[in-house]
Amino acid sequence: MRITFHGAARTVTGSQHLIEVNGKRILLDCGLYQGKRDEARERNRHLPFDPGKVDVMVLSHAHIDHSGNIPNLVQAGFRGDIVCTFATRDLCSTMLMDSGYIQEKDADFVNKKRAAKGEPPVEPIYTIADVVNCLENFRAIGYHRPSEILPGVTVTFCDAGHMLGSAIVVLDIEDREAGRDVRVVFSGDLGRKGIPIIRDPETVDYADVLLLESTYGNRLHEPVEDAEKKLQEVVQRTYRRGGAVIIPAFAVGRTQQLVYSLHRMTVDGRIPPMPIYVDSPLAIDSTSVFRLHPEAFDEEIRAFMLEEGDPFGFAGLRYTRSVEQSKELNTLRQPFIVISASGMAETGRILHHLRNRVTDPANTVLITGWQAPDTLGRRFVEGAKTVRIFGEEYPVRAEVDVINGFSGHADRNELVAWAQAISKRPQRTFLVHGEPDAAQGLAESLRTEAGYEQIDIPELHQAFTI
Repeated sequence: MRITFHGAARTVTGSQHLIEVNGKRILLDCGLYQGKRDEARERNRHLPFDPGKVDVMVLSHAHIDHSGNIPNLVQAGFRGDIVCTFATRDLCSTMLMDSGYIQEKDADFVNKKRAAKGEPPVEPIYTIADVVNCLENFRAIGYHRPSEILPGVTVTFCDAGHMLGSAIVVLDIEDREAGRDVRVVFSGDLGRKGIPIIRDPETVDYADVLLLESTYGNRLHEPVEDAEKKLQEVVQRTYRRGGAVIIPAFAVGRTQQLVYSLHRMTVDGRIPPMPIYVDSPLAIDSTSVFRLHPEAFDEEIRAFMLEEGDPFGFAGLRYTRSVEQSKELNTLRQPFIVISASGMAETGRILHHLRNRVTDPANTVLITGWQAPDTLGRRFVEGAKTVRIFGEEYPVRAEVDVINGFSGHADRNELVAWAQAISKRPQRTFLVHGEPDAAQGLAESLRTEAGYEQIDIPELHQAFTI
């Protein structure tokens, strides 16, 4: 058996792991690499393996850094099944269509500049038509329903507790060449206990080979309860100044968490009555998918639904779909909250809200998740005095706050506790989806606290024979 790490290796983006066994190839995830524009376009366009020789793909969850290059995979020759949970399939139908639209618009933007320089046009990484085509390859399986995906290879999904539909992938493999049975466990992105809406991450009883995420492998989160209290204080403080709270947030997962928390605060009278806007068509569509999958909800939100009804709709909450509705927010002169994509403030409507509000000290820019290097969100976190938006420099006079307690990723202690719950320790462990310092920190913790022995932190495209 051979495993090659083609993405999310010493970084947190572009998840792609290729398993070769019994003459077959299994691809775990096919995410977009997100980084500097030219490098990202080159890496995403040219897949580092032959898609036509991949027999089956298993998708851990719908986030774009795990699913976003699937249309390109299929367009380039992949013909197998894409196996995932039902909620992941439904979310991908929305998220990949949005991604295809962005790919086309980005290519149009670049080509206008290239035409002015007399340079030839570039093609989008994939198109909306490619997205529609790839959706025919998806095959959904429920949690805890073992399913043979190749001869001698059975997949079982456990709830990863990271986002709606997220899965821990358990592969039970008859390694016929080596005459042995091997259990490969891929954590996907592991969530946290107690985060709103979704269930807590499950554990597995044993693994022979473990691929474990390490995003926060050397850091701790504040408790979820503290994060909600801090959100309440930010809203109250900004309201007293007569300002707006501008929240860049991922359209899937974080937006729904924030809406649910703000709903409960409104019902309890913990924040003053004020308009709350979700200004993201993708977030609106994704929230509709959330409503379709109560089987993935935790007990708390189910009880809330019985008491209060729709957790994602309440008086004062408004979803703005059209461009005209979004533009109207720029003229508001009263306290309000706007949640808008993208989560790292790199593209989309959030840029317009930031451009119009960042210079006013009455307002607050609230960052609620991890921000990748070289992103606008990261510059806010690092305390930049000026920021560049749409090619122009703006002084940062608004208050900037950071809340990490809403993170959908397990922190260092939670990752170690999850690994400790595996009663039969893996013979080989590979740490993925983490920056080098985070992965190194987690590796040391696993050795000293969980008794793990052989731990590797793969380089990009590094292959291992198991």
